[in-house]
Amino acid sequence: MEKGSAKVMICILAIIVIVAGCILGYKIVKDRENQKEIGTIAEENGAAEKELEQKQVKIYQGDERPIAVMYDNHNQAWPQVGLNQAYLVYEAIAEGGETRLMALFKGQNLEMIGPVRSARHYFLDYAMENDAIYVHFGWSPQAQSDITKYAIHNINGIYEDGSTFWRSKEKYAPHNAITSTEKIMQSAKNKGYRTTSSAKSVLNYTTDNVDLEEGKTVTAITIPHSDLQTVRYEYDSENGGYKRYARKKEQTDWKTKEPITTKNIIVTMCDNYTLQDTENKGRQGLKNIGTFDGYYLTNGKMIKIQCIKNARDEKTIYQDLEGNEIKINDGNTWINICPTNADIIIEPEEPQPVEQVE
Repeated sequence: MEKGSAKVMICILAIIVIVAGCILGYKIVKDRENQKEIGTIAEENGAAEKELEQKQVKIYQGDERPIAVMYDNHNQAWPQVGLNQAYLVYEAIAEGGETRLMALFKGQNLEMIGPVRSARHYFLDYAMENDAIYVHFGWSPQAQSDITKYAIHNINGIYEDGSTFWRSKEKYAPHNAITSTEKIMQSAKNKGYRTTSSAKSVLNYTTDNVDLEEGKTVTAITIPHSDLQTVRYEYDSENGGYKRYARKKEQTDWKTKEPITTKNIIVTMCDNYTLQDTENKGRQGLKNIGTFDGYYLTNGKMIKIQCIKNARDEKTIYQDLEGNEIKINDGNTWINICPTNADIIIEPEEPQPVEQVE
Protein backbone atom coordinates (compact mmCIF):
# COMPACT_ATOMS: atom_id res chain seq x y z
CA MET A 1 0.00 0.00 0.00
CA GLU A 2 1.31 3.41 -0.89
CA LYS A 3 2.24 5.85 1.87
CA GLY A 4 -0.47 8.34 0.79
CA SER A 5 -3.16 5.70 0.92
CA ALA A 6 -1.99 4.55 4.34
CA LYS A 7 -2.16 8.07 5.70
CA VAL A 8 -5.70 8.43 4.35
CA MET A 9 -6.75 5.18 5.98
CA ILE A 10 -5.19 6.27 9.28
CA CYS A 11 -7.03 9.57 9.11
CA ILE A 12 -10.32 7.83 8.36
CA LEU A 13 -9.84 5.43 11.24
CA ALA A 14 -8.97 8.31 13.55
CA ILE A 15 -12.11 10.15 12.49
CA ILE A 16 -14.19 7.00 13.06
CA VAL A 17 -12.68 6.57 16.52
CA ILE A 18 -13.31 10.22 17.37
CA VAL A 19 -16.92 10.07 16.09
CA ALA A 20 -17.53 6.81 17.93
CA GLY A 21 -16.07 8.33 21.08
CA CYS A 22 -18.28 11.38 20.72
CA ILE A 23 -21.36 9.21 20.17
CA LEU A 24 -20.46 7.04 23.17
CA GLY A 25 -19.80 10.10 25.29
CA TYR A 26 -23.09 11.67 24.21
CA LYS A 27 -24.90 8.43 25.00
CA ILE A 28 -23.31 8.23 28.45
CA VAL A 29 -24.20 11.85 29.23
CA LYS A 30 -27.73 11.34 27.87
CA ASP A 31 -28.17 8.15 29.88
CA ARG A 32 -27.09 9.99 33.01
CA GLU A 33 -29.51 12.79 32.27
CA ASN A 34 -32.28 10.25 31.64
CA GLN A 35 -31.48 8.43 34.88
CA LYS A 36 -31.49 11.73 36.73
CA GLU A 37 -34.83 12.63 35.13
CA ILE A 38 -36.24 9.20 35.99
CA GLY A 39 -34.99 9.66 39.55
CA THR A 40 -36.60 13.10 39.72
CA ILE A 41 -39.89 11.73 38.35
CA ALA A 42 -39.73 8.83 40.83
CA GLU A 43 -39.09 11.30 43.65
CA GLU A 44 -41.97 13.49 42.49
CA ASN A 45 -44.24 10.46 42.16
CA GLY A 46 -43.18 9.24 45.60
CA ALA A 47 -43.83 12.66 47.08
CA ALA A 48 -47.20 12.82 45.31
CA GLU A 49 -48.11 9.34 46.57
CA LYS A 50 -47.05 10.29 50.09
CA GLU A 51 -49.05 13.51 49.89
CA LEU A 52 -52.05 11.58 48.58
CA GLU A 53 -51.67 9.03 51.37
CA GLN A 54 -51.51 11.81 53.93
CA LYS A 55 -54.71 13.30 52.50
CA GLN A 56 -56.62 10.02 52.65
CA VAL A 57 -58.94 9.59 55.61
CA LYS A 58 -57.49 6.90 57.86
CA ILE A 59 -60.49 6.14 60.08
CA TYR A 60 -62.69 5.00 57.16
CA GLN A 61 -60.99 3.37 54.18
CA GLY A 62 -60.86 0.17 52.16
CA ASP A 63 -63.69 -1.85 50.66
CA GLU A 64 -64.33 -4.27 53.52
CA ARG A 65 -67.95 -4.04 54.60
CA PRO A 66 -68.50 -2.56 58.08
CA ILE A 67 -69.79 -4.70 60.91
CA ALA A 68 -72.13 -3.22 63.53
CA VAL A 69 -71.92 -4.96 66.90
CA MET A 70 -74.46 -4.55 69.70
CA TYR A 71 -72.57 -3.99 72.93
CA ASP A 72 -73.90 -4.79 76.39
CA ASN A 73 -73.66 -1.59 78.47
CA HIS A 74 -74.89 -2.93 81.81
CA ASN A 75 -72.36 -2.17 84.53
CA GLN A 76 -71.87 -5.94 84.96
CA ALA A 77 -70.55 -5.98 81.38
CA TRP A 78 -67.94 -3.30 82.12
CA PRO A 79 -65.23 -3.00 81.05
CA GLN A 80 -65.91 -3.80 77.41
CA VAL A 81 -63.29 -4.70 74.84
CA GLY A 82 -62.62 -3.23 71.40
CA LEU A 83 -64.52 0.07 71.60
CA ASN A 84 -61.41 2.17 70.95
CA GLN A 85 -60.96 0.41 67.60
CA ALA A 86 -64.49 1.25 66.37
CA TYR A 87 -64.69 4.08 63.85
CA LEU A 88 -68.15 4.97 65.14
CA VAL A 89 -70.17 4.16 68.28
CA TYR A 90 -73.86 4.92 68.81
CA GLU A 91 -75.34 5.08 72.30
CA ALA A 92 -79.11 5.10 72.82
CA ILE A 93 -81.57 4.23 75.54
CA ALA A 94 -82.86 0.72 76.18
CA GLU A 95 -85.28 -0.56 78.81
CA GLY A 96 -84.84 0.17 82.50
CA GLY A 97 -82.88 3.35 81.88
CA GLU A 98 -79.91 1.35 80.59
CA THR A 99 -78.31 2.25 77.29
CA ARG A 100 -76.99 -0.05 74.58
CA LEU A 101 -74.01 0.66 72.35
CA MET A 102 -73.59 -0.20 68.70
CA ALA A 103 -69.95 -0.14 67.61
CA LEU A 104 -68.95 -0.12 63.94
CA PHE A 105 -65.71 -1.65 62.70
CA LYS A 106 -64.19 -1.60 59.23
CA GLY A 107 -61.05 -3.41 58.11
CA GLN A 108 -60.09 -4.31 61.68
CA ASN A 109 -58.59 -7.56 62.96
CA LEU A 110 -59.71 -7.84 66.59
CA GLU A 111 -59.41 -11.03 68.60
CA MET A 112 -62.09 -9.94 71.09
CA ILE A 113 -65.23 -7.82 70.76
CA GLY A 114 -67.94 -7.46 73.38
CA PRO A 115 -69.69 -8.36 75.53
CA VAL A 116 -72.36 -8.67 72.83
CA ARG A 117 -76.05 -8.21 73.67
CA SER A 118 -79.41 -8.43 71.94
CA ALA A 119 -80.82 -6.33 69.10
CA ARG A 120 -83.12 -3.33 69.43
CA HIS A 121 -85.03 -2.24 66.34
CA TYR A 122 -83.99 1.44 66.24
CA PHE A 123 -80.30 0.50 66.10
CA LEU A 124 -81.10 -1.15 62.76
CA ASP A 125 -81.59 2.34 61.30
CA TYR A 126 -77.94 3.14 61.97
CA ALA A 127 -76.69 -0.26 60.81
CA MET A 128 -78.53 0.29 57.50
CA GLU A 129 -77.16 3.79 56.97
CA ASN A 130 -73.63 2.39 57.44
CA ASP A 131 -74.27 -0.55 55.06
CA ALA A 132 -73.16 -2.83 57.90
CA ILE A 133 -73.56 -6.49 58.79
CA TYR A 134 -75.53 -6.41 62.05
CA VAL A 135 -74.16 -8.56 64.90
CA HIS A 136 -76.15 -9.32 68.05
CA PHE A 137 -76.93 -12.02 70.63
CA GLY A 138 -80.70 -12.33 70.75
CA TRP A 139 -83.35 -9.80 69.78
CA SER A 140 -86.53 -8.06 70.86
CA PRO A 141 -89.75 -9.01 69.03
CA GLN A 142 -89.75 -5.77 67.01
CA ALA A 143 -86.05 -6.11 66.14
CA GLN A 144 -86.69 -9.66 64.91
CA SER A 145 -89.62 -8.45 62.80
CA ASP A 146 -87.71 -5.50 61.34
CA ILE A 147 -84.63 -7.58 60.51
CA THR A 148 -86.90 -9.72 58.36
CA LYS A 149 -88.80 -6.72 56.96
CA TYR A 150 -85.66 -4.91 55.82
CA ALA A 151 -83.78 -8.11 54.86
CA ILE A 152 -80.86 -7.06 57.06
CA HIS A 153 -77.76 -9.21 56.90
CA ASN A 154 -77.39 -10.19 60.53
CA ILE A 155 -75.51 -12.64 62.74
CA ASN A 156 -77.45 -13.74 65.82
CA GLY A 157 -75.36 -15.49 68.46
CA ILE A 158 -78.31 -17.53 69.66
CA TYR A 159 -78.50 -19.33 66.32
CA GLU A 160 -74.78 -19.72 65.65
CA ASP A 161 -73.18 -23.17 65.92
CA GLY A 162 -70.83 -22.20 68.74
CA SER A 163 -67.86 -21.27 66.57
CA THR A 164 -68.69 -17.55 66.22
CA PHE A 165 -69.33 -16.58 69.86
CA TRP A 166 -68.00 -17.85 73.16
CA ARG A 167 -68.67 -17.16 76.84
CA SER A 168 -65.90 -15.56 78.87
CA LYS A 169 -65.26 -17.06 82.30
CA GLU A 170 -64.25 -13.62 83.58
CA LYS A 171 -67.85 -12.35 83.55
CA TYR A 172 -71.28 -13.79 84.33
CA ALA A 173 -74.04 -14.51 81.81
CA PRO A 174 -75.74 -12.79 80.11
CA HIS A 175 -72.92 -10.21 80.19
CA ASN A 176 -70.13 -12.40 78.80
CA ALA A 177 -70.82 -13.23 75.12
CA ILE A 178 -67.67 -12.50 73.09
CA THR A 179 -66.76 -12.70 69.40
CA SER A 180 -64.00 -11.52 67.03
CA THR A 181 -63.85 -9.77 63.66
CA GLU A 182 -62.43 -12.89 62.02
CA LYS A 183 -65.25 -15.10 63.29
CA ILE A 184 -67.87 -12.54 62.27
CA MET A 185 -66.54 -12.27 58.72
CA GLN A 186 -66.27 -16.06 58.43
CA SER A 187 -69.89 -16.43 59.56
CA ALA A 188 -70.92 -13.73 57.06
CA LYS A 189 -69.19 -15.63 54.23
CA ASN A 190 -70.81 -18.88 55.31
CA LYS A 191 -74.23 -17.19 55.11
CA GLY A 192 -73.48 -15.79 51.66
CA TYR A 193 -73.53 -12.18 52.82
CA ARG A 194 -71.75 -9.50 50.85
CA THR A 195 -68.46 -8.73 52.61
CA THR A 196 -67.36 -5.71 50.58
CA SER A 197 -68.91 -2.25 50.36
CA SER A 198 -68.42 0.86 48.27
CA ALA A 199 -70.72 2.94 50.48
CA LYS A 200 -69.43 6.34 51.56
CA SER A 201 -69.17 7.14 55.22
CA VAL A 202 -72.19 8.62 56.99
CA LEU A 203 -69.89 11.26 58.45
CA ASN A 204 -68.18 13.90 56.32
CA TYR A 205 -64.58 13.17 57.32
CA THR A 206 -61.74 15.47 56.33
CA THR A 207 -57.96 15.25 56.65
CA ASP A 208 -57.83 19.00 57.24
CA ASN A 209 -57.82 19.90 60.90
CA VAL A 210 -61.28 21.04 62.07
CA ASP A 211 -60.92 23.60 64.84
CA LEU A 212 -64.49 24.98 65.01
CA GLU A 213 -63.08 28.50 65.26
CA GLU A 214 -66.55 29.98 65.71
CA GLY A 215 -67.42 27.37 68.35
CA LYS A 216 -67.51 27.60 72.12
CA THR A 217 -64.58 26.33 74.18
CA VAL A 218 -65.84 23.31 76.13
CA THR A 219 -63.68 21.33 78.55
CA ALA A 220 -66.35 18.76 79.47
CA ILE A 221 -69.89 17.75 78.62
CA THR A 222 -72.29 15.68 80.73
CA ILE A 223 -75.15 13.87 78.96
CA PRO A 224 -77.94 12.26 81.01
CA HIS A 225 -79.58 9.55 78.90
CA SER A 226 -81.78 8.64 81.88
CA ASP A 227 -81.84 8.80 85.67
CA LEU A 228 -79.60 5.71 85.63
CA GLN A 229 -77.16 6.37 82.80
CA THR A 230 -75.25 9.63 82.72
CA VAL A 231 -72.24 9.98 80.43
CA ARG A 232 -69.46 12.50 80.74
CA TYR A 233 -66.64 13.37 78.33
CA GLU A 234 -63.60 15.36 79.43
CA TYR A 235 -61.30 16.98 76.91
CA ASP A 236 -57.64 15.96 77.06
CA SER A 237 -55.77 18.81 75.36
CA GLU A 238 -52.49 16.89 75.42
CA ASN A 239 -53.88 14.06 73.28
CA GLY A 240 -56.54 16.08 71.44
CA GLY A 241 -59.38 13.72 72.39
CA TYR A 242 -62.05 13.10 75.01
CA LYS A 243 -62.00 10.60 77.87
CA ARG A 244 -65.30 8.87 78.57
CA TYR A 245 -66.95 8.39 81.94
CA ALA A 246 -70.26 6.68 82.75
CA ARG A 247 -72.04 6.77 86.12
CA LYS A 248 -69.00 8.66 87.47
CA LYS A 249 -66.62 5.85 86.50
CA GLU A 250 -63.81 6.14 83.98
CA GLN A 251 -64.43 3.75 81.10
CA THR A 252 -61.49 1.54 80.16
CA ASP A 253 -60.74 -1.31 77.78
CA TRP A 254 -61.11 -4.77 79.27
CA LYS A 255 -57.82 -6.10 77.90
CA THR A 256 -55.53 -3.11 77.34
CA LYS A 257 -56.74 -1.21 80.46
CA GLU A 258 -56.44 1.98 78.40
CA PRO A 259 -59.13 4.69 78.84
CA ILE A 260 -61.97 4.79 76.32
CA THR A 261 -61.42 7.91 74.23
CA THR A 262 -62.89 9.58 71.19
CA LYS A 263 -61.78 12.28 68.79
CA ASN A 264 -65.30 13.55 68.03
CA ILE A 265 -68.63 13.67 69.86
CA ILE A 266 -72.06 14.19 68.34
CA VAL A 267 -75.15 14.63 70.49
CA THR A 268 -78.57 14.06 68.90
CA MET A 269 -81.59 15.05 70.94
CA CYS A 270 -84.69 13.00 70.18
CA ASP A 271 -87.23 11.33 72.44
CA ASN A 272 -87.79 7.70 73.35
CA TYR A 273 -91.05 6.08 74.43
CA THR A 274 -92.18 2.79 75.97
CA LEU A 275 -93.37 0.08 73.59
CA GLN A 276 -96.43 -2.02 74.20
CA ASP A 277 -95.05 -5.30 72.93
CA THR A 278 -96.09 -8.85 73.74
CA GLU A 279 -93.46 -9.28 76.45
CA ASN A 280 -94.17 -6.08 78.46
CA LYS A 281 -90.55 -5.58 79.46
CA GLY A 282 -90.58 -1.81 79.12
CA ARG A 283 -88.61 -1.84 75.87
CA GLN A 284 -88.22 1.51 74.15
CA GLY A 285 -88.90 3.08 70.79
CA LEU A 286 -87.08 6.10 69.36
CA LYS A 287 -88.57 9.08 67.51
CA ASN A 288 -85.53 9.49 65.31
CA ILE A 289 -87.08 10.37 61.93
CA GLY A 290 -87.07 14.11 61.30
CA THR A 291 -84.84 17.07 62.17
CA PHE A 292 -83.33 17.29 65.64
CA ASP A 293 -81.14 19.67 67.59
CA GLY A 294 -77.70 18.55 68.58
CA TYR A 295 -74.08 19.40 69.28
CA TYR A 296 -70.76 18.63 67.67
CA LEU A 297 -67.57 18.61 69.76
CA THR A 298 -63.99 18.25 68.56
CA ASN A 299 -60.60 19.65 69.58
CA GLY A 300 -62.06 21.24 72.71
CA LYS A 301 -64.68 23.30 70.85
CA MET A 302 -68.43 22.85 70.38
CA ILE A 303 -71.08 24.10 67.95
CA LYS A 304 -74.81 23.59 67.78
CA ILE A 305 -75.98 21.44 64.87
CA GLN A 306 -79.05 19.85 63.32
CA CYS A 307 -79.33 16.10 62.79
CA ILE A 308 -81.57 15.18 59.85
CA LYS A 309 -82.82 11.65 59.15
CA ASN A 310 -85.56 11.39 56.55
CA ALA A 311 -86.11 7.62 56.59
CA ARG A 312 -84.97 4.61 58.56
CA ASP A 313 -82.74 3.35 55.76
CA GLU A 314 -81.39 6.79 54.73
CA LYS A 315 -78.18 8.35 56.00
CA THR A 316 -78.35 10.94 58.74
CA ILE A 317 -77.10 14.36 57.67
CA TYR A 318 -75.35 16.50 60.27
CA GLN A 319 -75.46 20.22 59.49
CA ASP A 320 -74.41 23.45 61.13
CA LEU A 321 -77.09 26.08 61.74
CA GLU A 322 -76.35 27.65 58.35
CA GLY A 323 -77.29 24.41 56.59
CA ASN A 324 -73.75 23.26 55.73
CA GLU A 325 -72.78 19.64 56.30
CA ILE A 326 -70.29 19.66 59.14
CA LYS A 327 -66.74 18.42 58.59
CA ILE A 328 -65.58 15.70 60.95
CA ASN A 329 -61.99 15.30 62.09
CA ASP A 330 -60.27 12.11 60.95
CA GLY A 331 -60.75 9.98 64.07
CA ASN A 332 -63.28 7.89 65.95
CA THR A 333 -66.68 9.34 66.85
CA TRP A 334 -69.29 8.66 69.55
CA ILE A 335 -72.89 9.61 68.79
CA ASN A 336 -74.99 9.97 71.93
CA ILE A 337 -78.75 9.96 71.34
CA CYS A 338 -80.56 11.47 74.33
CA PRO A 339 -84.01 12.91 75.15
CA THR A 340 -84.87 16.47 74.12
CA ASN A 341 -85.40 17.44 77.78
CA ALA A 342 -82.03 16.06 78.90
CA ASP A 343 -80.27 18.50 81.22
CA ILE A 344 -76.97 18.58 79.35
CA ILE A 345 -74.20 20.27 81.33
CA ILE A 346 -71.55 22.11 79.33
CA GLU A 347 -68.36 23.26 81.02
CA PRO A 348 -67.50 26.05 81.19
CA GLU A 349 -71.10 27.18 81.36
CA GLU A 350 -72.35 29.88 79.05
CA PRO A 351 -72.39 33.27 80.85
CA GLN A 352 -75.83 34.37 81.96
CA PRO A 353 -77.07 37.73 80.63
CA VAL A 354 -76.75 40.56 83.14
CA GLU A 355 -79.98 42.38 83.88
CA GLN A 356 -79.81 46.12 83.36
CA VAL A 357 -80.91 48.11 86.39
CA GLU A 358 -82.63 51.36 85.48
